[in-house]
Amino acid sequence: MKVILVDDEPVMHLIMRKMLVKHPELQVTGEFSDTRSAAAFLSEHADIDLAFVDISMPGDNGLSFAAKLEETGCLTQIVFVTSHKDYALKAFELSVLDYLVKPVTQERLERTVHRALASKKSVRAPSAYSAAKGTSQISIATLGDFSVRNEIGRVKWISSKSAELFAYLLLNRGRRISRARLVADIFAGMTQVNAEKYLNTTVYQLRKSLEPIGLREAVRSENDGYALELKDAVIDCEEFERQAGKLGNIEADNVDMALSVERLYTGDLFGSKAYVWAIYETERLAERYSSFVKRLSEALISQQDLAAASKLLLKLYARNPLDESVVRLLMKKHEQDGDKKGLTAIYTDYVKLLNRELGIRPSQELLLLYDSLVSRLPDSKK
Repeated sequence: MKVILVDDEPVMHLIMRKMLVKHPELQVTGEFSDTRSAAAFLSEHADIDLAFVDISMPGDNGLSFAAKLEETGCLTQIVFVTSHKDYALKAFELSVLDYLVKPVTQERLERTVHRALASKKSVRAPSAYSAAKGTSQISIATLGDFSVRNEIGRVKWISSKSAELFAYLLLNRGRRISRARLVADIFAGMTQVNAEKYLNTTVYQLRKSLEPIGLREAVRSENDGYALELKDAVIDCEEFERQAGKLGNIEADNVDMALSVERLYTGDLFGSKAYVWAIYETERLAERYSSFVKRLSEALISQQDLAAASKLLLKLYARNPLDESVVRLLMKKHEQDGDKKGLTAIYTDYVKLLNRELGIRPSQELLLLYDSLVSRLPDSKK
C-alpha cells in the first residue's frame, strides 16, 4: 500500500516515517509540506492508497484538501493527523478513513493501518458474486466513524440527515421501515408536517448521495415506507461479530487470530455521531467487544503473555473503570507478574472510585480475591 505524508512540520515526517516503517505492507512514496504540491502529486499518481494529512497548514488546510479530492473522485483514503480535536466532527463529514490526534501512539496508528488495509481489500478485491454480476463490492465502516465506499469512490453525504437515514436503514436493511417510524426516530421534536417534509427532502438527498457510486436504487420505496437493499456489502461491525463468533474458545493455537479480530473493533458504533436511536445496538456491540477482550485477556494471562494482556485490559479499564471483572483480571495479571505494588494500586484505586462516584464498597468476592492474591507475593517486586 502506497502512502504519502502531508504536514508543514518536517519533524512530523520523521516521526510518521519511523512509526510507519514498522508496517512492511506500507511504502511511503512522498512527503509534502503543503496541500498544493500533494494534490499535484496525486493527480499524476493514481496508485496512492493512503494520505496522512495535517489539518492546520498554510494555504489550503487539510479539510479543504480532502474536500477537493472527493470532488475529483480521487480514491486515495485520507487520515487526518492533527492537534485539534475540535475538527473531528467536520472531518468525519468528509468520509475520511480516520482521525488521529497528536501525539500519535504506535497502537493507535496500528488500528488505522489495519482499517486501511481492510478497506482496500474489501473494495479492490470484489467477491465472486460481485464479479459475476458485474457490480462493485461495497465497504461500509461503522466502528469509530461512518463511511460508505466501493471501487468507484466514497459517498459524500449531501446532509448529515441523509447519512443518518442511511445508517438507520443499514441497521434495518432488508426490512421495510414505515415513514411514521422514521419520523418518530429521526425527526423527533419537529411538527408532524415539517418532519414529513424534511423526511421527503432527506430521502431525495440520500439517493443523490448514493448515485455517484451506483447505489441510488439501493433505497427502495415500499408501502409508505423505505427499505435498504445491499446484496454485496462488507460491513465492519458484522465482520467483527462473525469472526469473533467463529473463534470459539481462545487458546494457544488461535490467540494470534483473536488478536487480529480484536483490532477490527476500531471504535463504538458510528463513532462520534452517537445516534440516539442506535444506543441499544451500540451498547450491545460494545458489550460483545468487552466480553471478547476479557476472554482473550484470560487466555493471554494463562499463556504468560502479560504485556499483551495488560495492554488490552487497560483499554477496557479506560472505557469503563467501574467494571469489576476487568479489575479482577488486572489484579490477577499483577499477581502473575509478581507486582504486589501494582496489584495493590489497582485495587485501592478501584475502591476509591466506587466510594467517590457511587458511595459504595467493593464486593466481598473482590476483597477476598485481593487478600488471596496479595498474600502470595513478597513485599517487593520479584
